[in-house]
Formats: sequence, C-alpha cells, structure tokens
Amino acid sequence: MSSSCRASERDPIALVESCQRSLLWLLQSHRHEPLRRCWIDHPYGEEEITRLEDELLPAMESFLARMDAIDQQLREAQAEQEAQVDLERAAIAAAGAESSAVLVPL
Repeated sequence: MSSSCRASERDPIALVESCQRSLLWLLQSHRHEPLRRCWIDHPYGEEEITRLEDELLPAMESFLARMDAIDQQLREAQAEQEAQVDLERAAIAAAGAESSAVLVPL
C-alpha cells in the first residue's frame, strides 16, 4: 500500500494513511476509556467510539484501497507506454542498422 513517495507531507494520501494508523492506535490504546475532545465538553464514549470503528475506519480503508487501484492502473499504463517507446527505439535502431549496412563507402 505505502510507497516511499507517500512519505511526503504534501501527499494527501499519506495524510489519510497517517490518520488511519493514528486512529487505530488511539482506539486500541484507549479501550474502555472515553476519548477527550478539545472543542466539546463531552468526551467520546462507547457509542461514538463504536461509530468511529464501524463507519470511519471502513471508509478510510475503502478510500485507500481505491487509491491503490488507481495507482495500479497508472503504473500499468506507464509500463505499457514505456514498452511502446522501447519497441519504437528498437525499430529505429534496426532500421538504422539496415540502412548503414546497405551503404557502401567510396
């Protein structure tokens, strides 16, 4: 899933991956404890935590899986394009070799 490119702080996908890891860690390390929120007086209790686990985590996983599928399509298209360029270069090189073999120096 992750690549070395995704480590960039400007990569929005890396941000989602980081948020997902942080959320998983937070939920696992604070089992049976309310999660304090800085902008409301009421911390997240079991109900809110269950909603995070049931709704938010699967949405993040789905988003990241879709991004991986898009990345794979782009990699395949790039590989096809590179293969086409290689074929064209080989054809040009072969044509060049044929034409130089036909020429007879005077």
